[in-house]
Parts: sequence; C-alpha cells; structure tokens
Amino acid sequence: MTDTPTVLFVCVHNAGRSQMAAGYLQHLAGDRVEVLSAGSEPKDQINPVAVAAMAEAGIDIAANTPKLLTVDAVRESDVVITMGCGDACPIFPGKRYEDWQLDDPAGRGIEDVRRIRDDIRTRVEALIADLAP
Repeated sequence: MTDTPTVLFVCVHNAGRSQMAAGYLQHLAGDRVEVLSAGSEPKDQINPVAVAAMAEAGIDIAANTPKLLTVDAVRESDVVITMGCGDACPIFPGKRYEDWQLDDPAGRGIEDVRRIRDDIRTRVEALIADLAP
C-alpha cells in the first residue's frame, strides 16, 4: 500500500451508497486517503434523496456524477469496497477487497436513506482508523 492509500467504492449505479461512502471518506480523512467511486452500470445522476441525506450531515455530493467502473480504477486502488456490484468488479492479486452489505437507497424515502447513511459513516470511520489513523 502507498503512503496515501487509494480507496475505490463500487456499487451498481454509483448514485447512492458508493457516492455517500466516498463523500464521507473525503470529508473525514481529507488528504490522508485518495477516494474514488464508480459503478458497473452508472445512472445519469446522483440519487437526490442521498444528496439530501448527506447535506443533512454537512457533506455536499450534489455536484458529483456517476462514473463507469474501469479496470484501471481497480488497478490503481489499494482498497476496493463493493456494495452489491456482484461479479462486475475485476480482481487483482494483492488488493484488499471488502464487500459491505448495505441496502440500496434507490426508491427509498429519507428515513431509510438516513439509516443507510449512518451505517456507511460507521464503516468509513472504521476504515479510516485502519488505513490512516
């Protein structure tokens, strides 16, 4: 792992879970960690309920755009965290992989998305404690 680890968050649409996780990691770790996110089938825009839930936590992800998962993004990352993307994520030896079982916020109301957001924050805080204490 490099001095500044790179973390890639991957979900199917890169419009909810992975964007919230990337927002938290960027906000909480700052320049101690490089943050990427992508999706195997990215949507056209970020889930507006996820944007609202993150804004309540003081984190603005409104300007983010979903990105397509590439082999290069995985290759460049030290840690790859998947969130329901199935077998779409390429595997490279020597990388750290984690699969976070999280509900998909798509189609859910703000109360459900807040719960998902808070779960993500707890996981991101543990990740930071491990990678960049």
